[in-house]
Amino acid sequence: MQTARFGCGRGANPLLKGALCSRRVIGLMRKGKVKRTTKETDIEVAVDLDGSGKSDVATGIGFLDHMLDLLARHSRMDVTVKARGDLHIDHHHTTEDVGIALGQAVKQALGDMRGITRYADVHMPMDEALTRVAIDVSGRPFLVFKSTFVRDKIGTFDTELVNEWFQAFAMNSGVTLHVETLYGSNDHHIAESCFKGLARALRAALAVDPRAASEIPSTKGSLGG
Repeated sequence: MQTARFGCGRGANPLLKGALCSRRVIGLMRKGKVKRTTKETDIEVAVDLDGSGKSDVATGIGFLDHMLDLLARHSRMDVTVKARGDLHIDHHHTTEDVGIALGQAVKQALGDMRGITRYADVHMPMDEALTRVAIDVSGRPFLVFKSTFVRDKIGTFDTELVNEWFQAFAMNSGVTLHVETLYGSNDHHIAESCFKGLARALRAALAVDPRAASEIPSTKGSLGG
């Protein structure tokens, strides 16, 4: 009855359901904001887990901006990233630190992770490339990354930095994440299938389960330990 009063029940307009209902069922706005400043980078990140996929991204690295735009669009998170880094050296510090800050913002937005679906997996095709992504939003960070690139660079972006970004994001968001490209020959497509796969997995795993919206999805009663 309580959810029906908010327009989320059986007779509600389906256009009003989804993110708005998820927020109201669990009684909070799932947003996070992080500012990270070091001698190498200055980064501000904001996320809304129940957004519409809007992105406002400027890292100074065109390929990374493209991947983060895809991440926002397909996860339906609203993502803002403003970064200045030592790009006169290379892209490493900025890419890694953006992953750290974005992971921290997602973790902050999740709070105690009450009501989330928690688990998800997806096979993400991108033309000839196919990547499998599985996630457990457990509070216990771990990454298995098995994607091999053909060349050292995509434009000016070092392909090894895809792994670095995923490592930084997984460790700081507190998720267990498995990423494996099953096959592919175009490096841009391989990287894109990794980021899109993460996006779709996050979209499913972070969604509020209406049957358990007030519960923490663990037999221990807490996540992260």
